[in-house]
Amino acid sequence: MSVAVARARDSIAVRRRSDDTLRRLHVDVRRRVRTWSPTRKDIVAWASTALGRSAAGRQIGVSVVGPAESRRLNARFRGRDRPTNVLSFPAAELPVAGAEDPSPLGDLVICPQVLRTEAREQNKSLRAHWAHLVVHGSLHLIGYDHEREADANRMERREITVLRRLGFGNPYRS
Repeated sequence: MSVAVARARDSIAVRRRSDDTLRRLHVDVRRRVRTWSPTRKDIVAWASTALGRSAAGRQIGVSVVGPAESRRLNARFRGRDRPTNVLSFPAAELPVAGAEDPSPLGDLVICPQVLRTEAREQNKSLRAHWAHLVVHGSLHLIGYDHEREADANRMERREITVLRRLGFGNPYRS
């Protein structure tokens, strides 16, 4: 094989990797507690499905924390002095560093102890509740909210659609 052919093949491989990087969501999972949490692969699938085209070339961080840290963050950023299931922190829009670098979308902070309690109380599987809250938090990162009734209805419809696509039932049915 000639040097020119080898370089062209390598160039195509690098371009394909760059294209793949730009098409998919990158997720950095940090587990700060020793308790069950879904695999990174599951979290990526759930968040990517929720984000749709907004996931392309983006990056999110997911921190799995204990109740004390969840409570501290919830009190500081939302004025609620109790642990919560998921917190979403959208990233500020930054200039694109490079064509091959994913741009930050934001961070999710998830408290599995709260999720476990809620799943039990709501008679849901833990896995289904995790999927719901990853989807819910991811939607917050792209601007969905539930402060007004119309916005809450829009967000719930999107969550139900995404979860159905992922093979989960309606999380709002009792």
